[in-house]
Amino acid sequence: MLDALFKPRAVAIVGASTKELSIGNVIIRNLQEYGYKGAIYPINPTAPDVRGIKAYKSLSEVPGEVDLAHIIIPAKFVPQTIEECGRKGIKAVVINSAGFSEMGEEGKKLQEAFLANARRGGV
Repeated sequence: MLDALFKPRAVAIVGASTKELSIGNVIIRNLQEYGYKGAIYPINPTAPDVRGIKAYKSLSEVPGEVDLAHIIIPAKFVPQTIEECGRKGIKAVVINSAGFSEMGEEGKKLQEAFLANARRGGV
């Protein structure tokens, strides 16, 4: 499990962006510039590529195995994305989204939903 987080062979960036200073772009840039040797899979429903790497509309379209997903999308979409991670066999995730229990009852429900999906999916 820890290798999936600290030594991933492939990383999906859910919420990858063509906007240069966005988190979803900076993470990819850092992976490229600081010697990451594994596969990088940008997930973006509209962009054909991000930082010169082919982008995929969803995790299910990614052709290979993925060890780690960085999730950088609005909180309301995180539970479904965690479910998709489980179906894809992704074991580790980093969620860079706000709007969970720190934001009140509605956020707490979203957090409980994504945690339940993670447990069910083995994430």
